[in-house]
Parts: sequence; structure tokens; C-alpha cells
Amino acid sequence: MPAVAFTAARASTPADVRHLPGSPGLRRTQLALFGAGLATFLLLYSTQALLPSLSSSLHLTPSQASWTVSAASIGLAVAVIPISAMSERFGRTRIMTISVFAAVAIALVLPFTGDLATLTALRALQGVALAGLPATAMAYLAEEVHPSALASAMGLYVAGNSIGGMSGRLLSGVVAGSYGWRAGLASVAVAALICAVAFRLLIPRARCFRPGPVNPRALWRTVTGHVANPLLARLFALGLLFMTVFGAVYTVLGYRLVAAPFGLPQGVASSIFVVYLVGTVASAASARVGARLGRRGALYAAVATTTVGLLLTLPESLPLTLIGLVLITAGFFTGHCVASAAVGRTATHGRAQASALYLAAYYVGNSLGGAAGADAYHSVGWGGTVAVALAAMALAGCVTAYGTVSARRHPQAALG
Repeated sequence: MPAVAFTAARASTPADVRHLPGSPGLRRTQLALFGAGLATFLLLYSTQALLPSLSSSLHLTPSQASWTVSAASIGLAVAVIPISAMSERFGRTRIMTISVFAAVAIALVLPFTGDLATLTALRALQGVALAGLPATAMAYLAEEVHPSALASAMGLYVAGNSIGGMSGRLLSGVVAGSYGWRAGLASVAVAALICAVAFRLLIPRARCFRPGPVNPRALWRTVTGHVANPLLARLFALGLLFMTVFGAVYTVLGYRLVAAPFGLPQGVASSIFVVYLVGTVASAASARVGARLGRRGALYAAVATTTVGLLLTLPESLPLTLIGLVLITAGFFTGHCVASAAVGRTATHGRAQASALYLAAYYVGNSLGGAAGADAYHSVGWGGTVAVALAAMALAGCVTAYGTVSARRHPQAALG
């Protein structure tokens, strides 16, 4: 009898069907989400390297052309929270599939647009479509991958994001240098389509997802509760401010490099986005920096590194500009990684909504930085763009300092 009872109890215990390290399912999941991340960031920043070409072809100021970048970021920021809620009802895989193919469909139309208004509107819609991937990919991985394999799966997904961000800028810019901005956009659309098809063919069927009702009132209470949390609000602000710098610098940099005194060809100027790979290294190192300096110490280091990088770009020297860009990129990714990781640890409930709010603030910062940086460049030159970025870093330093003071007064609410 005891043996029978033991067998029955063991049979009634549900098996853990999550993907384990080394399993075929995990490899497929990793490759699928790598492809999804690649497609997302290929498309999100596809026009950033093309801004000088767009200005020349469509007779646009830098400020006007920058809206082709900002519109996509705004669309993503607006849609990320409601789409993350929809994935609770309709499933992660379905939302990600619809998202990536809708964004690719819009990308295939973009090369045929002929005016700024249409291009900007389509880019905003593309941002809304793209919101489905960052809103649900992390949740899919957390549900379907065993905790022992989750870190490596997350790492490959983030690597896809980073490589996609660089590749989209690099591919579109290099192709546009030879064949024009329409060909540049078309090349990115085709590359993203290949990634989307690979994602759909590789992604395993969800085995752990359980649909639940979407409760707008509960969602609203969770979101407003997170915004009212002083510590989370500071982290959201830091994400916005760091991304303001990144958006301003990378949106305007192409204009500066093709203009005097540098006068680089479009294709060569676009190759500068290879520096984006510094972000991959900085992201991996951010955990060690945080362990050594504490979260606030790492944030101070990120602000200082970014500030020094910005100042180095002011002289009309290409080597100094490149060194400055390396420091700006390293500082940005360090600050972003530290702040975003702290959001997950700080939120005691509604972590998906907390992460979505951080993403929303992050992409609002990209839009603000791109628009304000381009406006300043059009008005007073590169020094104006740097002034916008330095102001954002000064505010980030103030936010971090306020967190330091608050932690001393209320140790239980410390940031790090």
C-alpha cells in the first residue's frame, strides 16, 4: 500500500515542462528570440542613419527628419503597456508573431513613401506594432525557460537587441550611401522579414502560458501605484534621461560627420554605428560595476563617463569624437542596465507593468532626445546638441543624488 500511494502521488505531481539547459527546445527558443530582437531593433532605428539623406532628398531640416525616428519611439512607448496586458489574455507567442509581421509589412511600404507626413505616420504605426515584442518577450522567456537556463536565454535576446540596433543603422546607411535612402529602407525591411520568418519557424509552442482576463481597473491601479512609488519613479526618470542623451547624440551624429570639417561620405559616416557594440560589452560589465560600486555608485560612474564623452566630442577632431562616442555609449548602457535591473528588484508586484513603464519612459526619452538634439543642432550646431545631452546628465546626477539623500534618511527605501 505505501508503495502504491507513493507511485500515485508521484504520478499526480505535474512535470516541469520548461526548457532545460542544453535541450533542443531551449536552443530553438534562444534562436527564435534572438531573431525577434534582431528584427525589432533593425526596424526601430532604420531611419536614424538615413537622416542626412532624407534631409537632402526631401528638403528637410534635421529637426523635421528626426521625427522619422522619434515617431517610432513614441508609438512604442504609448503601446507597450496595453499590449503587455493583451498578451496576458491572447498569449505571448501570438502577440509577438502579429507584432513582428505587422512591423515588417509596414517596413516594406516605407521605401515607396514620398513625403515626411506619410513617412512619419507609418513610422508611428510601426512603433505601435513593434511594442508587442519587448512587451512580451521577457515574459515568454520567464514562463517557458527553466530558471537554470534563464540568464543565458535573456542574454542572447538582449544581444539580438544590441546587434539589431547596430545592424539596422549600419545596413541602411551603407546601402543608402550607394543607392539612396529608399534602397536603405528596403534592405532593412528584407533583413527584418528574414528574421521574422526565422522567429516564427523556430519558436516552440508555449507550454506554460495560462490565459487570464484583462482587468483595466486592476491594470490602472497597478500602473498608478508604480508611478506613485518614489523609488520606481526615480528609476523611470533615469531611464528617460539616459536615453535622452543617446537619442540626441545618435540622431544628430550623422549630420555632423557628413558636414564640414569632417565631410565623410554617407556610407563611411554610417559605419560609426559599429561603436554601438561597446554597449554589448558595457551591458555585460554593468553587473560587475554595480557589485563593486553599488547601484548608486554605478549610476554616478555612468553619468560621469557619459559627461566626459560628451565633452570630448566638442573639438573638431575625429579621433576625439570617436573616443567620446565610445564613452557616451558605455556610460549610457551602464546606466540603462543598472536602472532597468533595479526596477525588477524594486517592484514587489506587477513586475511586468513596472518593466513596461520603464520601457515607456525609456522610449519617450529617445523621442525627446532626438527631437531636442536635432532642433539644437539646426539652431546652433553640435554644441547645442551636446548642451541638451549635458542638461539631461545633470538632471540624472540630481536624481541619483536625491536617491542618496533619501536612502540615508530612509534606509529601508534605499536604491542600492
